[in-house]
Amino acid sequence: MTITIDERFNSREATEGNTPSTELLYLVQGTEDDLQVKALVAATAPTLYDGLVRDSFSVAPLGGGVWECTVRYVHQESETQFTFDTGGGTQHITQSLQTIGSYAPAGFTAPNFQGAMGVTTDSVEGTDITLPVYNFTETHYLSGALVTPAYKATLFFLTGKVNGAAFKGFSIGEVLFLGAAGSKRGSDDWEITYRFAASPNVTGLAVGPITGIAKKGWEYLWVRYADAEDQHVLVKRPISAYVERVYELGDFSGLGIGT
Repeated sequence: MTITIDERFNSREATEGNTPSTELLYLVQGTEDDLQVKALVAATAPTLYDGLVRDSFSVAPLGGGVWECTVRYVHQESETQFTFDTGGGTQHITQSLQTIGSYAPAGFTAPNFQGAMGVTTDSVEGTDITLPVYNFTETHYLSGALVTPAYKATLFFLTGKVNGAAFKGFSIGEVLFLGAAGSKRGSDDWEITYRFAASPNVTGLAVGPITGIAKKGWEYLWVRYADAEDQHVLVKRPISAYVERVYELGDFSGLGIGT
């Protein structure tokens, strides 16, 4: 005999409010085996419905191989932990914000490199600096029904991407997702920690005589130099600046931890 499962006409009764819930009702026909019924309901009823998580289901025999099944969905409150630090990151730069002073022997004038630093005959060596980077983590406790292989794949594919929409109070392009680490607690839920780094978008940057540069937080700015002569000395000077996108944009709503 063929086993069938159909959602009943009076299904989806819902309660709204602080503790919303919904019930989906199914009718299973064609078997006297309760284990078959349970397996079929578990495979058919969605794990998520209207923002609610599948909490439990019950099966009741009506006789003649017919079963009435009720699947209950509830709002899951999740404990959340937050940490942050402003330790910053480092970047190698070749251009200063401003040359504060230049010095030369009496009777000579120091050549003007227009902000280029560590200039040698062949290159501009620059220096490493600390940049403002806001590192933060969020730890969420999610139902096992939510942490599916597809969700784990979403975490994987979003790692190394920057936010394509406003996220946690930051503008597009300011937040880099560094990845997530999770562990299952018993047989019920998962503890997952999400790691992020934020770097501010900036406008109005200047590189020597080049002005009006705009750069999103995780874009990369580099400068091209050319030889010039100043005070009878061959110098390197910035002649163009480039802003490069080096990280792909991602849809962080897929993390499921709010925006």
